[in-house]
Amino acid sequence: MSSLLFVAAGLMLLLSVAHSYLGERYILIRLFRKADLPRLFGGTDFTKRTLRFAWHLTSVLALGFAALLVVLGAGTRDLPRATAVVISATSLLCGFVALFGSRARHLSWLVLLAVAVLTWLGART
Repeated sequence: MSSLLFVAAGLMLLLSVAHSYLGERYILIRLFRKADLPRLFGGTDFTKRTLRFAWHLTSVLALGFAALLVVLGAGTRDLPRATAVVISATSLLCGFVALFGSRARHLSWLVLLAVAVLTWLGART
C-alpha cells in the first residue's frame, strides 16, 4: 500500500509544478493583458497580484497533499503529530506566498501564518 501512496505523492508533485508553470505561461499572462480587469485599490496591480498568488497557492497546497501522502506511506508512528507538522509547514509556505505575492496588502497571510503557528504549537502538546 505504501508504494501506491508514494506514486500518488509523486503525481501530486508533478501536478503542482505543472499547475504553476502552465498556469503562469498560458493563463495568467494572457489574462493580465486584458484591459477589463477589475481595478482594486486604485488600479489593476492588486488584482493581478491577488490572482497570481492565489493561483500559486493551489500548487503549494498540492505540495502539502504530496507531503501528507508521503507521511501516510512511510507509516509514521505518530501520525497525528506528523500530519499537523505538514499542515503547519504548508500553511507557513502559503502565508509567505500571500505575504510576498501581495506585498502584504492581501490580509490572508495573517490568517495563514496564524494557522501555521497554532498548528505547530498544537502538534507539540
